[in-house]
Amino acid sequence: MRYEISLEISYEYAFAASGGRHLLRMLPAHIESRQHRISGYVSVNPAQEERTDRFDFFNNAVSEIASHHSHDILTFKMLSQVECFEQFRSFNLSPDLEKLKEEMSQLQNLSNESPLHFIGDTPRVRINNDIKQFALNSLKGGMGCLDIIETIGLKLHEEMTFDPTATTVETPMEDAFKNREGVCQDYTHIMIACLRSIGIPAGYVSGFIRTIPPEGQERLEGADAMHAWVRAWAGTETGWIEYDPTNALFVNTDHIVVAYGRDYDDVAPIKGVLKMFGEQKTTQAVDVVLI
Repeated sequence: MRYEISLEISYEYAFAASGGRHLLRMLPAHIESRQHRISGYVSVNPAQEERTDRFDFFNNAVSEIASHHSHDILTFKMLSQVECFEQFRSFNLSPDLEKLKEEMSQLQNLSNESPLHFIGDTPRVRINNDIKQFALNSLKGGMGCLDIIETIGLKLHEEMTFDPTATTVETPMEDAFKNREGVCQDYTHIMIACLRSIGIPAGYVSGFIRTIPPEGQERLEGADAMHAWVRAWAGTETGWIEYDPTNALFVNTDHIVVAYGRDYDDVAPIKGVLKMFGEQKTTQAVDVVLI
């Protein structure tokens, strides 16, 4: 599958900002055997006085920008072409939880791909007794990690209600879980907490998803959105797999990865500070077009 992807995020300020500094993680990733970024760029208007393009610890493309002049509108644009490759699932060789624990105890590698970075609490994913009990109640004896990941994802999908008005980007994961409603960010954080609570390393994936309009309706430009899903480690033989609890499925060619991290804080598309006061208005437009 080959896609052309565009993302535009714009901020309009009631009073001009006098400067700012931002980290951008907007460009789709280039991942061996998973997806190939054919082309891509990120532009900023107004032009910034400082810019550095680099990769962070998890190998995500990052642009660090800074402005020292006043502006009342700030617009970020990303345009990229990406080819996604079919992900074939082989035999289920994932261990049960006890065997996974043994495998984890033997790990010594601390590279960006190491599962050891994806256990325990992180700023937006905190394990508690309710989360752990929910995960344990989903299990049956003798299940391997791959089946556990799918089972917990399915149960979350069944019990949660997708409601874009129920939460914001700052809503604590615990509130979304208690109310059983939220968006892809909430589904993903909750599932990560469930998996970590029982010993399965899990992280956060930000990206895009191909959406198909209802039959008989035209596709609306700019109506797509960024998406989030889970990356979990299912043992030495199986390695990392990706699961989308919002849609209850293993990820394949309809999902385009932008960034990997421990939770949303590691992969936020825009993070930064501004010298400003007053209100601001944010608009976002995303297009994922099959070409």
